[in-house]
Amino acid sequence: MDTYTIATVLIFLSAVFGFINTRFLKMPNTIGLMIITIVFTIAVLLLSYLDPTLLNVEKSIISNIDFKSILLDEMLSFLLFAGALHTNFEQLKVQRWPILLFSTVGVLTSTFLVGGAIYGVLQLLNLPTDFIYCLLFGALISPTDPIAVLGILKQAGVPKKLETKIVGESLFNDGVGVVVFLTIYQIAQSGIDDETTFNVFKLFGQEVIGGVILGGILGYVCYRLMRSIDDYDIEVIITLAAVMGGTVIAHKLHLSAPLAMVTAGLIVGNDTVRASTMSEVTEKYVDKFWELIDILLNAILFVLIGMEMLILVFNEKYILVGLITIPIVLLCRYISLFLPINLFQKKLDFVPKTGLIMTWGGLRGGISIALALGLTQEMYRDLFLVITYIVVIFSIVIQGLTVGKLINKLKRD
Repeated sequence: MDTYTIATVLIFLSAVFGFINTRFLKMPNTIGLMIITIVFTIAVLLLSYLDPTLLNVEKSIISNIDFKSILLDEMLSFLLFAGALHTNFEQLKVQRWPILLFSTVGVLTSTFLVGGAIYGVLQLLNLPTDFIYCLLFGALISPTDPIAVLGILKQAGVPKKLETKIVGESLFNDGVGVVVFLTIYQIAQSGIDDETTFNVFKLFGQEVIGGVILGGILGYVCYRLMRSIDDYDIEVIITLAAVMGGTVIAHKLHLSAPLAMVTAGLIVGNDTVRASTMSEVTEKYVDKFWELIDILLNAILFVLIGMEMLILVFNEKYILVGLITIPIVLLCRYISLFLPINLFQKKLDFVPKTGLIMTWGGLRGGISIALALGLTQEMYRDLFLVITYIVVIFSIVIQGLTVGKLINKLKRD
């Protein structure tokens, strides 16, 4: 099946499922699309006992899609730029230190806590795995997903100061999380020696610092180009070229494309920059264009997440570990947020119960699944993929549907 046909089928399904959700279910799009796609996939599996035609078509689509490559190498840059473009830069600047700690120290702490806990659970259930592979799982499940978070928080009524923390953390910690994952992945493949240690630090510094510097350069170039003209269609194309060209450059230079796109988006979307570079018409068209890109790619992404269920290897023990992992991941996230929150809550006047809301509102999504798909069979790919799917589905459906209710209850209290 060729690329155009696959893209057509995915957009068609996104349109049909989106209509069903908007017309009947009335859930946030990210949640509704994933639920409908999962139900659709289960229905196709059941129907296959009578006629396997539809199942074969769906399997053909999935087999021709490299989910990890499409999300991490292509879609993520567009989604992060769009998210950063509409983030309140001034609020983000005020909250920069807790956000920095959340997205670095928090991710690393959660990675080791989750990895250690899962290692113990697997030993108890007679599913022995190497500790390094459990750490890999901790790295892929610890970052919150900005794609899921941004879509749901818009409808949850989160106080603005707290929304900035959650969104800011999720925009940056996925880039850091991917680098942490790749670092542990390299250790798992090569072992630990002096050369590996040097390469690990080099990789981490190059990806993170280099990505931010590249994003700063891209944002500044966009600013200078857009400031020198007043033509909304060309200015929209300039932002698109920055994302596409910046992603290619980041991959060629082995820099973090997600961190580069977040940095560039924050610079271009900054209110001060907007005021001096964009006319009212240009601002409207740039915002609407990137909102459309965001909505379209989100729809396709969550349809893909639902369809990828077909590749799971179902096993009773795997499902049991997945269910046990849900509270472990939530508890480890709460602990990893404890230090940054307590350091800054008085100085920055944190909303009461910030730790609880950030724990329940820190959703996992496509990035975790993409990283899990990147594991090899020697790294217990089937086991960790099932666990990841269970955590992600619980996170998006249960946490996503109830985070607004939790916030309203805390407001009343």
